[in-house]
Amino acid sequence: MFQGIVKIVVQLIITAALAPLVSGIIKKLKARVQHRKGASVFQGYFDLLKLFKKDVVVSHNASWIFTATPYIYFVSILAASLFVPAIPQLFSFGFIGDAVLVVYLIAIGRFFMALSGMDTGSTFTGMGSSREMMISALIEPSMMLVLFTVGLNPLVGSLSFQAIYKGFAAPGWGFVSPSYLLLLISMLIIVIAETARIPVDDPSTHLELTMVHEAMLLEYSGRHLALMEISASIKQLLLITVICNVFIPFGSNAGVIQALGLYVLKVLVISGVIAVIEINSVKLRLFSVPNHAALAFILAVLGFMSSFVFGR
Repeated sequence: MFQGIVKIVVQLIITAALAPLVSGIIKKLKARVQHRKGASVFQGYFDLLKLFKKDVVVSHNASWIFTATPYIYFVSILAASLFVPAIPQLFSFGFIGDAVLVVYLIAIGRFFMALSGMDTGSTFTGMGSSREMMISALIEPSMMLVLFTVGLNPLVGSLSFQAIYKGFAAPGWGFVSPSYLLLLISMLIIVIAETARIPVDDPSTHLELTMVHEAMLLEYSGRHLALMEISASIKQLLLITVICNVFIPFGSNAGVIQALGLYVLKVLVISGVIAVIEINSVKLRLFSVPNHAALAFILAVLGFMSSFVFGR
């Protein structure tokens, strides 16, 4: 019991400590490639500290949904991260089907964010909410299909992240096949869409007409905005962790310190890949986003079908 509590605490510390750093590294890499100095990789921590010190301003039109959403979003994403630990040694609990639960926990946070965007009656936040729900409806089937394909692998045979970690870490390079390369690319596209990054969304834009995720946060301030920002960073780290430990599981069976070091290295590599994709892409028009989501779904379907051919 005590050991399980320690694992949960360590996982929460790693998640909360590393999540803002990943966003800072992506911004720093983009700035360097664009020949700019850019802000420090630790700027995210300073911004969060500043926001937590500020007062909260709430619209008179807002209901309890608006004030409760930051806490619901934060708790749901943090709970989801417990099922996808940084290293296998930090697994404290799990059950068959918890991979599906993770998707639903992410969806709960998104649902309340969309509600809070419409709650204040603001035109731009309502527009961001409608766009966010459209994108999620397009991208969630791809994520579910990727997870189902991974779970159907003979090495796994379960939709539990604990079984997935164990199954893919055992054979070394033996899990690599064309189907999982397709699933890896599909998952990268999903991460970009779920974390509101270019080409689906621009996290640094200040033009209301093009905002999606940031538009839903326009009415938030103080600690509420801080909770929303850190929740988005944790969600990004969670999805990157899925790529690192499911599709690049090397080093998972090493010692705790070595496995943690390799995990950080893999997170840095994936963050660099995301930064490179952003640098070499332009933001899509809203009506072109379904094409982006369709590409992820087609790759997931191809990975699902080819897994029966190469998996046998």
